[in-house]
Amino acid sequence: MPGEIENHISSLGITLPKAAAPAANYVPYVQTGNQLFISGQIPMGPNGIEHQGKLGDDYSLENGQAAAKLCAINLLAQAKAALGDLDRIVRLVKIVGFVNSTPDFTDQPKVINGASDFLVEALGEKGRHARAAVGVSGLPFGVAVEIDAIFEVA
Repeated sequence: MPGEIENHISSLGITLPKAAAPAANYVPYVQTGNQLFISGQIPMGPNGIEHQGKLGDDYSLENGQAAAKLCAINLLAQAKAALGDLDRIVRLVKIVGFVNSTPDFTDQPKVINGASDFLVEALGEKGRHARAAVGVSGLPFGVAVEIDAIFEVA
């Protein structure tokens, strides 16, 4: 039975997907003590990988923000798989967003706002977090964004 956080996410018109399986030799999450570390999530949608492109070249800021939001949705899907109930989240501690971008593109923070804004909307005050937004020359499968996260959990 869905908890309060999952019901709120549903009221936003979002259904959490099934957590994606790892694409290489790693685990999707690790819990140690009261911390949950979620491996980098890419913009995987119901029909596979979405949002392939390079910001500052062939991909717009708005598309990058949509990619970041989808990554954030997938972070919550992994947290649900790990915890069984998103209501166990005490707070989102930090996210690190990687943006596939050209050397002269400098709006990585604006791209990762797509994830940050959604996570605050979904989790309320528990969703306010520290973060980094980093430009990189490439990401797996040519995706525009990848994001990982650390949660404090009960």
